Amino acid sequence: MPTRKYRPISPGTRYRVGNAYTELTTDTPEKSLLEPIKKSGGRNNQGRRSMRNRGGGHKRRYRVIDFKRNKDGIPALVKTIEYDPNRTAYIALLEYEDGEKRYIIAPNKLKVGSTLMSGDTATPDVGNTMFLKSIPLGAEIHAIEMQPGRGAALVRSAGSSATLTGREDKYAVIKLPSGEVRRILLTCRATIGTCSNPDHGLQVLGKAGRKRWLGRRPRVRGVAMNPVDHPMGGGEGRQSGGHPRSRTGIMAKGQKTRSRTKPSSKLIVSRRKTVNK
Repeated sequence: MPTRKYRPISPGTRYRVGNAYTELTTDTPEKSLLEPIKKSGGRNNQGRRSMRNRGGGHKRRYRVIDFKRNKDGIPALVKTIEYDPNRTAYIALLEYEDGEKRYIIAPNKLKVGSTLMSGDTATPDVGNTMFLKSIPLGAEIHAIEMQPGRGAALVRSAGSSATLTGREDKYAVIKLPSGEVRRILLTCRATIGTCSNPDHGLQVLGKAGRKRWLGRRPRVRGVAMNPVDHPMGGGEGRQSGGHPRSRTGIMAKGQKTRSRTKPSSKLIVSRRKTVNK
């Protein structure tokens, strides 16, 4: 997926690197699969701000995504590859033989006109959804279920993929993009291939206004605050601010935040490769 470097005809385009969107085939979404989105502005159900630096942004409509891929044995034709403002990866519109239409997260290099399948009769081709017990070892997969029938929960962002490395008893051993190696039940589903839009991380917004369009408000550095407002605030002149930490005092590096009694810990073979384990 190529990127586009803009000519510096204004301060906002001087450093901007955008997406070329060459893979998209239409800019008109399927009306039957759209739902309204009500923005919270970072407020909870009591109207109080529970998340800072949120608010504003362009109005969006939600695209109903089929994360379960449970229409087994029915071929589906890829009609379009579309942009989704609610996620980093592209989405693909499928039309099944019975006439039903569904959106899925588009795998990389998926073409319009391809035929996809899910279930036991599917083959390990890009875009097909299979049970982990049927996927060949070493295959790159995405949109992985954590619990059978709950729908895809892991590896859904742009350009991401996991690797099926082995099988142990009733579990599949999967290496996730973070480096974590984890066991997942063989009766869970996953989709063959990697997620689309792999160059998403190469984009440069170019100006603060583009961040506002995405629903992000300005963020104030902790060292620029007063001691009453942040653990890193205060000091005469330009002080370093002490050890990096959050506004609530949680250390940015080194402090363990995962619960030791978390039930899923027994399913993790090895942690992600970081200092904080």
